[in-house]
Amino acid sequence: MKYKTIFEPFKIKSVEPIRLTSQRQREHHLHRAHFNPFLLHSSDVMIDFLTDSGTSAMSAAQWSAIMSGDESYAGARSWQRLEAEIHDLTGYPHILPTHQGRAAERILYGYLGGKGKIFISNTHFDTTRANIEFTGATAIDIPMPESAMIAFDHPFKGNMDTEKLESLIQTYGAQNISAVILTVTNNSGGGQPVSMHNAKEVASICKKHKLLFILDCCRIAENSYFIRHREVGFRNKSYRSIAQQMFALADGCIMSAKKDAFANIGGFLALKNKALAEACTNLLIITEGFATYGGLAGRDMDAIAVGLREIFDPDYLHYRITSTTYLGEHLHKKGIPLIMPVGGHAVYIDAQKLYPQIPVNEYPGQALVCELYLRGGIRSVEIGSVMFGKYDKRGKLIPAPKELVRLAIPRRVYTQSHIDYVVEVFDEIIRTKENARGLRITYESELLRHFTAHFEQL
Repeated sequence: MKYKTIFEPFKIKSVEPIRLTSQRQREHHLHRAHFNPFLLHSSDVMIDFLTDSGTSAMSAAQWSAIMSGDESYAGARSWQRLEAEIHDLTGYPHILPTHQGRAAERILYGYLGGKGKIFISNTHFDTTRANIEFTGATAIDIPMPESAMIAFDHPFKGNMDTEKLESLIQTYGAQNISAVILTVTNNSGGGQPVSMHNAKEVASICKKHKLLFILDCCRIAENSYFIRHREVGFRNKSYRSIAQQMFALADGCIMSAKKDAFANIGGFLALKNKALAEACTNLLIITEGFATYGGLAGRDMDAIAVGLREIFDPDYLHYRITSTTYLGEHLHKKGIPLIMPVGGHAVYIDAQKLYPQIPVNEYPGQALVCELYLRGGIRSVEIGSVMFGKYDKRGKLIPAPKELVRLAIPRRVYTQSHIDYVVEVFDEIIRTKENARGLRITYESELLRHFTAHFEQL
């Protein structure tokens, strides 16, 4: 018999208290944070959906591994265990540990970038784009056309537009394209998966034009789940073997271990090419640490090694995707406009459609993240024109393609009752949506402004 209740495949051995707040208190906290949830104190947040990065609950096996961490500066046993696990998973011979994924991005894309260089992706995430553009290079997104159709149900809306990839290669010349990056799952595209067929097409095009093909693989286990259940020919494959097949198509990968490795910190860069790996190792040693720890404590490396094995557990992945879908489907039934189908790690809300009275230059996504905190103590993140908007030469906003709000669900942290509470808060969002107001930016930094920007309500 198939039961309706989501059964978490774990028991809780340790708890962290949640401090309950009133709406009046939250109004004070929101003003103090300049209407930017990134600037809230975590102790003032009841449900934290800001990110799924580094916010997971580690397992008893991970905590046990931490106690055996070897903190030797060079050649630690912890490094040997992590290196062996990454090599078994990816097949890549050259592995560089880093303190998190964006450090690996800075090393690789900093080395490959520069003025006039082009990077192409299904969708660059914020730190990826920032690290590329910081070098003077250009980051171009080419998601499949269906990704723009928010309500359209397609099994692999995270795919790259391979026809456009071929066109861009002809336009810019292969010699000017530093790398093609396939992000799995496609985070900024709504947490949508990428098919194995699409990865093979991208790999074939890159091989034909002698282009470097990199996987941004921080959620590859979740992506493997979708391939197994949605793509023909994978039903009897294990999730880990599906991931290994995708790794085999690429020339290397970057991973933030703060996502699908359940770790609170860490990441790595893994490459096939020895010369490229040596160049990146030089940068690693200068900025991160020695090549066998890369800014990580031995205990962190051991936790990542265990997490990379645990993430492919079938019971866990079923729970993970089912629980995310549960939240999305309940909001969808209430009439909340979402990216459909629901992705793996998060639910993405179309704030522009929810708040048609708020124009894009008044940031409807930022208005929604403020309302969610004010009404229910829920912290989320805008993925729209605050995060990805730019200005033209006259200072006029060039808006992002979509005005989204992401509810990113930490792994093994919240139970079904927490999710049911979030669903109830949206009743209040719907009831008060005509009263929602836009915002204007009063302070912003040049790069990644959404982290530190200040706002005021209009």
